[in-house]
Amino acid sequence: MPRMVVGRGTWLNTGTVLVGALIGLAAGASVPVAYKDLAQAALGLVTVGLGLKLFLQARSILIIAAALFAGGCLGMALGFQSGLEAFAGWAKQTFGAQGSSTFAEAIVSTSIIFCVGPMTLLGCIKDAIEDDLELLAIKSTMDGFVAIFYAATMGPGVLVTAGVVFVVQGAITLAASPLKRFADDKEMIDEATGTGGIMLAAIGLRLLEIKAYPVANFIPALFLAPLFVSLARKIAQRNRGGVSSREAP
Repeated sequence: MPRMVVGRGTWLNTGTVLVGALIGLAAGASVPVAYKDLAQAALGLVTVGLGLKLFLQARSILIIAAALFAGGCLGMALGFQSGLEAFAGWAKQTFGAQGSSTFAEAIVSTSIIFCVGPMTLLGCIKDAIEDDLELLAIKSTMDGFVAIFYAATMGPGVLVTAGVVFVVQGAITLAASPLKRFADDKEMIDEATGTGGIMLAAIGLRLLEIKAYPVANFIPALFLAPLFVSLARKIAQRNRGGVSSREAP
């Protein structure tokens, strides 16, 4: 049987986010401001709850704390937040969204929601290696509905996120073979997911107008968390080896 188009799950996911965002924009145009504020508060609460749920999947708070601190410093040094804001400014001019005050915030929030988590990684790998679309099809449906609500309350920035989903998931699909080993390591997945959960909780606090954190600066933490898991294992193995050699007659 001939193989289907490589990355078809990514195309599907990009399409559902795009369609959901368009529906949300159309619906949001007729919603009074007071109801939009209420919807944004609801999204903030749900986002905090989702972030905490993902965080509870982690096994080591120390690894997540170290990844967030080191990743935040690295992201600040590399200008992740300022770069994203510059990109958002360019996108606002390009797409004529000058009236949207939450354009950049919408891009950051939905990009992390759509691209962080085990379903993204595992779904892209299954799509590329096993030609299995089921996991990304489920994710695409969920993302489409989320895009409706975020676009209705936060505006056209969600449209740009469709492009982010295409680039991120497309890159994962192309790099599926070397990433499979990482995807099969549940501890690494759990720590990366827990780190992403904290970032989602920070986004929720921003939506609730409690505290505005530069969440984009923490993006490197998603890659550092699995790396720290690997380092912790090597240190533990070395310590066990040292103890064994001292105990030997």
